[in-house]
Amino acid sequence: MTDTIFALSSGAPPAAIGIIRISGPHACAAAERLAGSLPEERRAAVRSLHDGEGRVLDQCLLLWFAGPKTATGEDLVELHCHGGRAVIAAIENELAGFAGLRRAQAGEFTRRAFANGVLDLAEAEGLGDLLAAETELQRRAAQEVAGGGLTRKVEAWRDRLLGLSALVEAQLDFSDEDDVPELPEVFHVKLSELVGEWKRELDQPKMERLRDGIRVVLSGPPNAGKSSLFNAILQEGAAIVSEEAGTTRDVIERPIALDGVPFVLIDTAGLRDNDAGEIEKIGIERARLQLSEADIILWLGPEGEGPSGALEVESFADQSVGSKSSPDFVVSSVTGSGVDKLIEALVVRARELLPRPGTATLNERQTGALADAHDALASLQEIGDPLIVGEHLRLARVGLDRILGRNSTEDMLDSLFGRFCIGK
Repeated sequence: MTDTIFALSSGAPPAAIGIIRISGPHACAAAERLAGSLPEERRAAVRSLHDGEGRVLDQCLLLWFAGPKTATGEDLVELHCHGGRAVIAAIENELAGFAGLRRAQAGEFTRRAFANGVLDLAEAEGLGDLLAAETELQRRAAQEVAGGGLTRKVEAWRDRLLGLSALVEAQLDFSDEDDVPELPEVFHVKLSELVGEWKRELDQPKMERLRDGIRVVLSGPPNAGKSSLFNAILQEGAAIVSEEAGTTRDVIERPIALDGVPFVLIDTAGLRDNDAGEIEKIGIERARLQLSEADIILWLGPEGEGPSGALEVESFADQSVGSKSSPDFVVSSVTGSGVDKLIEALVVRARELLPRPGTATLNERQTGALADAHDALASLQEIGDPLIVGEHLRLARVGLDRILGRNSTEDMLDSLFGRFCIGK
């Protein structure tokens, strides 16, 4: 944390503008060495940047911000320069030659923000999801967490825990060694409310489901029209289509956003027990594995023979005779008939499986921490000793603190911030 770091924080060149960020104790000195002088704090000004021999590197817009009220909690400089590759490289190479400066590692700016108390861990995770968001639902969920929505919820839970602890402490203060009365009824009511709220929170869909997308598996025997429907939904020729049985030998996955909802569309090998070659058998086994991991299954095989809960799809609506008496959907990959209706139904079902838009959604790590806190409280109704009750309340607070990163390990932080890009 004593080093001063720098990196290109805007998009990869070439671009109209390239923003180079410098953060740390030598940030202002480095900028002054490049630009000759600094403008007033938080005031943008045009400056010419020079190398050590006085040659002009570029003319840029320069801003600087004094810590700790900055994005990283440290002195921070931004150089808004021209976004050509040679310009960016020349400025970065000059900075790399300054004593005490080095190129930033992936996620290091955000990690410094966390270390300096600008962001807590939940907000940092939300920021990572926001940077990776590709659909509107992903953006809204990540924005809520990055903006402190989850932090406020956890802090409110923590305040309620502290209120319960105060009731326990009061009970202990007014007791003697021989006579410890039972905790008041209001304690048990408030405890039950909190445990119930946490249980409902734990039952909600997780951020990973929204981040990774709803898995839709197309399944059925060979020549059932799976690959044709796969291509029709994608509106591209991702899968090979042929009348020859066993054309699809492996799993084909494609991420796609439908009406702003993230999906992973999965075409699989045709399921059959006979006449399959060795390679096709491997594809069939992989297809069965995909069925076990699917969120939604589109069954294009004989009616009633698909997995439980699968949607029955009649895939040959362009032919005069259908093979299913009461399918959920009738589509034609040739004419496109019924495909839009199927997509609408997929979107409706997916929204039921995903977190509610705009809610502060937990990820798997946060869920584990909340589950530990929940378990610490769930058995308290059967415990009468206030000292033991107080310890369980403390353990629950530890679980909440883990959500916000107040007792995080370096390995966990390395894993998290390593997912960020250079310059963030």
